[in-house]
Amino acid sequence: MFDAIDAAGLDVVSQHAFDAPAFDLARDLPVLHTLHLPPIVEAVVSAARHVPSPRLATVSRSCQASWQAVGVEVPRVLRNGVADMPVQLTPSRAALIAGRISPEKGIEHAIAAARAADIEVRIAGAHYDPAYEVDLNSTMQFGSLRRDELRLLMAQSAVTICAVRWDEPFGMVAAEAQMAGCPVAAYGRGAMPEVVEEGVSGFLAEPDDVDALTRAVGSCLALDRAAVRASAQRRLGLEAALDQYEIALREAAG
Repeated sequence: MFDAIDAAGLDVVSQHAFDAPAFDLARDLPVLHTLHLPPIVEAVVSAARHVPSPRLATVSRSCQASWQAVGVEVPRVLRNGVADMPVQLTPSRAALIAGRISPEKGIEHAIAAARAADIEVRIAGAHYDPAYEVDLNSTMQFGSLRRDELRLLMAQSAVTICAVRWDEPFGMVAAEAQMAGCPVAAYGRGAMPEVVEEGVSGFLAEPDDVDALTRAVGSCLALDRAAVRASAQRRLGLEAALDQYEIALREAAG
């Protein structure tokens, strides 16, 4: 693949792979590497150290700091953008938990907080880790959904809960939920403080504190959904993200 890219004489390559050979094989190409994950794989960290820093970007200030902590200078933050689409702003009294079903997503905490807040629990997502077991009894399960289907479900839910148990590098579920007018209750770790506008589009809780998360869920129910959506349109839109990528790619192309 990289031989074909080299032979094509392209102006610039926007690369989002997260494995060491993708960095090594692109060394002589005009490439911008976007790091969508924190430095959790040593081989990738080692490979990224050999990339000139102007060729590196990541998706949040939080993720940027985590790379800098291991000695990899990442000068540019290119946040993910969310496409806008028409939504309804009349939800039912239900909490949505969306994304892959795996330990770092904190499904148990999200379910516990929703139940403590006395609202229905909806689950959208596929089992990602076969070894991970979580009790989904008495929840409404939707499985994997197309993006438009998920956005509609977000618009029909009173709150989306993101009880992340790791330093989430961005938080696309939180961004998409807000664009649908659905406020987000989340643990304030990783990039969540960058994605959720506290008191406007959602509320953040102390990490791993289910009681605090329950209070955040309850507070979200009182937020103005039109204001939630307006906040997302202002901060998280796709067009602004594309504009930033165009600037970065022009620079990478030389």
